[in-house]
Amino acid sequence: MAKIVTLGELMLRLSPEGNDRFIQSDHFRVIPGGGEANVAISLANYGHDADFVTKLPKHEIGQLALNAMRRYGVGTSHIVRGGERVGIYYAETGASMRPSKVIYDRAHSAIAEARPEEFDFDEIFEGAQWFHWSGITPAISDNAADIVKAACEAAKRHGVTVSVDLNFRKKLWTSEKAISIMRPLMQYVDVCIGNEEDAMLCLGFKPDADIEGGKTDAAGYHKIFEQMAKTFGFKYVVSTLRESYSATHNGWKALIYNGEEFYESRHYDIEPIIDRVGGGDSFAGGLIHGLLTKPTQGEALEFAVAASALKHTINGDFNLVSKEEVESLAAGNANGRVQR
Repeated sequence: MAKIVTLGELMLRLSPEGNDRFIQSDHFRVIPGGGEANVAISLANYGHDADFVTKLPKHEIGQLALNAMRRYGVGTSHIVRGGERVGIYYAETGASMRPSKVIYDRAHSAIAEARPEEFDFDEIFEGAQWFHWSGITPAISDNAADIVKAACEAAKRHGVTVSVDLNFRKKLWTSEKAISIMRPLMQYVDVCIGNEEDAMLCLGFKPDADIEGGKTDAAGYHKIFEQMAKTFGFKYVVSTLRESYSATHNGWKALIYNGEEFYESRHYDIEPIIDRVGGGDSFAGGLIHGLLTKPTQGEALEFAVAASALKHTINGDFNLVSKEEVESLAAGNANGRVQR
């Protein structure tokens, strides 16, 4: 299988039990996770040689985070050790009409204060086929943005396919700052993944779709996909289309464009949602696997959407499903019968 490199921040998520609120909790579950780390876990589960790059402190909490990646078969040999802290985020799981809530405590984390020269990207990308990053990483700090740029430049020197999940986070930066950083980085990108909000806030493109009103007609995205591909030279433009009926009930599908034709996936009605954190990351991991192994963009997208639908049924950030389980759902086996 392919060697795939992902780069980003590995954090610790602290969550109340079940649907408890922060203010009523006297203890929290510790769950490692982070956008690009979640993608690496998915790809390792599908049999790829997934390598995660970040910086973590040398102390025991840093080791706890690193061990989480090793547990699921992700390569950690290029993780730099140093710095003072592991980023933390608190996540409260919503229910019905009460939305989930995230509070960040990640300032001055090890990767936020790392420098590009700490990473030997020419060595890291030796023999790699794919590099994935997300818009969360350059949003962490100017240093992290410089690291992403250095990684993208090295990936291109080595002929590596580059994908990005735009992943705008308003608690980390403004749209103006995002556009100023993200648009120049798009020159290195082959596969662009992002929903309607990401495309608008990170790149300045807005699809003709009423998302807040629950209208996610894929036809509203066609023109904007064409414009994005033309502007940045993307080989693929991809968007998930989420219909949020409540915190525990979503509609889920996706759209892909390869510069010639569009393909819209089947629609999944997901209820109840167990944990939607990492849903987009599981989609990105499934898409990368699909584009590397499937003969058509449609089959690649169906794998990605099925993988992400399954993630919504799993606690934690990681999508702990096998390739065979995803293939089964993508083939239409959605009855949830006990497997004996």
